[in-house]
Amino acid sequence: MNDLLLAAYILVWPALTAIVLIVLCVAVARDHRQAKKDNRSVV
Repeated sequence: MNDLLLAAYILVWPALTAIVLIVLCVAVARDHRQAKKDNRSVV
Protein backbone atom coordinates (compact mmCIF):
# COMPACT_ATOMS: atom_id res chain seq x y z
CA MET A 1 0.00 0.00 0.00
CA ASN A 2 2.82 2.41 0.79
CA ASP A 3 4.38 1.83 -2.62
CA LEU A 4 1.10 2.67 -4.33
CA LEU A 5 0.73 5.90 -2.34
CA LEU A 6 4.32 6.92 -3.04
CA ALA A 7 3.92 6.25 -6.76
CA ALA A 8 0.68 8.26 -6.86
CA TYR A 9 2.31 11.12 -4.97
CA ILE A 10 5.26 11.19 -7.38
CA LEU A 11 3.01 11.07 -10.44
CA VAL A 12 0.68 13.85 -9.26
CA TRP A 13 3.31 16.60 -9.23
CA PRO A 14 4.15 16.49 -12.95
CA ALA A 15 0.44 16.58 -13.74
CA LEU A 16 -0.12 19.59 -11.48
CA THR A 17 2.85 21.46 -12.92
CA ALA A 18 1.68 20.71 -16.45
CA ILE A 19 -1.75 22.13 -15.63
CA VAL A 20 -0.21 25.29 -14.17
CA LEU A 21 2.04 25.67 -17.22
CA ILE A 22 -0.93 25.33 -19.56
CA VAL A 23 -2.92 27.92 -17.61
CA LEU A 24 -0.01 30.36 -17.72
CA CYS A 25 0.55 29.85 -21.45
CA VAL A 26 -3.14 30.37 -22.22
CA ALA A 27 -3.19 33.56 -20.15
CA VAL A 28 -0.09 34.94 -21.89
CA ALA A 29 -1.49 34.08 -25.31
CA ARG A 30 -4.78 35.77 -24.43
CA ASP A 31 -2.94 38.89 -23.21
CA HIS A 32 -0.83 38.93 -26.36
CA ARG A 33 -3.88 38.70 -28.62
CA GLN A 34 -5.63 41.48 -26.70
CA ALA A 35 -2.56 43.72 -26.86
CA LYS A 36 -2.22 43.10 -30.59
CA LYS A 37 -5.90 43.94 -31.05
CA ASP A 38 -5.49 47.18 -29.06
CA ASN A 39 -2.23 48.00 -30.90
CA ARG A 40 -0.15 48.22 -27.73
CA SER A 41 2.87 46.45 -26.28
CA VAL A 42 2.52 43.35 -24.14
CA VAL A 43 5.30 44.50 -21.86
